[in-house]
Amino acid sequence: MNGVGDVDGVGERRDPRPDAAKWFLSGDDDDRARYRDAMRRACDLVLDEFAAEATPYSGATPEELDDALARFEMLPHEGDGVAAALDRTEPILRNSVGVSDPTCIAHLQCPPTIPALAAEVLLTATNQSMDSWDQSPAATQLERRFVGELCDLFGYEDGDGVFTSGGTQSNFVGLLLARNKVVLEEYGVDVQREGLPPEARDLRILCSADAHFTATQAASHLGLGENAVVTVPTDDDRRLSMAAFDETVASLRERGKRPFAIVATAGTTDFGSIDPLGPLADRAAELDCWYHVDAAWGGALALSDDHADKLAGIEAADSVAVDFHKLFYQPISCGAVLVRDASAYDLIDRNAAYLNPERDDDAGVPNLVSKSVQTTRRFDALKPFVTMQALGREGLASMVEYTIDLADDAARLVAADPDLRLVHDSDLNVVVFRYVPDREQGDDPAGGSSADDLNEAIRDSLLDDGEAVVARTTVDGETCLKLTLLNPRTTREDLRDLLREISARGTALEPTTDDRYA
Repeated sequence: MNGVGDVDGVGERRDPRPDAAKWFLSGDDDDRARYRDAMRRACDLVLDEFAAEATPYSGATPEELDDALARFEMLPHEGDGVAAALDRTEPILRNSVGVSDPTCIAHLQCPPTIPALAAEVLLTATNQSMDSWDQSPAATQLERRFVGELCDLFGYEDGDGVFTSGGTQSNFVGLLLARNKVVLEEYGVDVQREGLPPEARDLRILCSADAHFTATQAASHLGLGENAVVTVPTDDDRRLSMAAFDETVASLRERGKRPFAIVATAGTTDFGSIDPLGPLADRAAELDCWYHVDAAWGGALALSDDHADKLAGIEAADSVAVDFHKLFYQPISCGAVLVRDASAYDLIDRNAAYLNPERDDDAGVPNLVSKSVQTTRRFDALKPFVTMQALGREGLASMVEYTIDLADDAARLVAADPDLRLVHDSDLNVVVFRYVPDREQGDDPAGGSSADDLNEAIRDSLLDDGEAVVARTTVDGETCLKLTLLNPRTTREDLRDLLREISARGTALEPTTDDRYA
């Protein structure tokens, strides 16, 4: 390649930059034009190939998707421009799950709001890195202000927080702070510098039997081992049983184990159950435990005057996990972890001369990397900020309230259908149920594997035909179906039609008596 001082045959300086350097956004008119064209093409593809085609799923199998992508080199030697590159995303977009479709209701995978999608364009173009102030000055200030108001929402007068990739990371951070605190205060050991002392093998984390697996995952990552997590049985409402909790604690103490963290769940994945947050806060204080609330799903109830009381007691938690890519309707990924006492972040603070030197701390320069387990981090706070500015708390609350009412309607429809059995009616927006074969022979007479296989087959056939994306789970050893109703565009009529289709498919798929006893 030519160097900076190279000249061509007529004595003019050559531009030493590679031709590919034109594919960057700048103030240059040609660069701006290329950016507009690329964005326009991408927008058209989203509308034509995703929004119009992924409704809710194409039904393509893994093998068919592999075949569709096999004609593309993943690492071609030469490229042929952005237009051709974007055109090659067509089979990806049309074979994606249509998250905004009314019958895409399997998981905690929300349809993102248009204001948030617009914010994604802004944050990706600016590409701010949230690890140091000089890489993200305005972004850092906005995240801090947004976190401050979020702390107010959850009753944290002296709280603080940081954005995360979601509930998994937020739960990890909460338990990381808990571990570092107990080891420092009770054993005099700085885990960051010295590692875990032998006594740490007796530390225990308590959570509901229906808590998210990330509590166990975090214990493993923290060097405590998965066996450090002790699950407590739930009551008839699938909430952590306080009687069982007290029995569990007594048993642990008899064996010389130290409960040091309690994880309450505000919205369990299968049932949407909210543990007794207030009583658990009292137990945490009595036992000198760190109290973490996994409100990745249910945290959005704080926006609603009708449902905020379900989170009573959350203000006493030492840390809270909140996901915006669930009931705050943001694109993945977008979450936060909040702490009641801002000084808790001192337990994981560190400085690097090239990033957040101590002199910045002394000068009051806010480098958010000292609160995060990530270094490079996206400016995800922009998405809920733009959404809040566009819709307001009232607009978001109305969607939360509508979907909870919709789940109540779905539960009533299930209960009224003789082919279906309601397994759990949630405080949030999920309904767990089961197709029951051969009703004339009694309640779920087939039982066991035959009925489980039938429910599995119903779910698979809906997905394979592109009719609906419905979840499956196991409850008390039985395979069940699950509707996770985050989509405010879904209607009662959509659900009635879907449940009728489930009953019809169950009847069609059910083996005859001769088949069953062959």
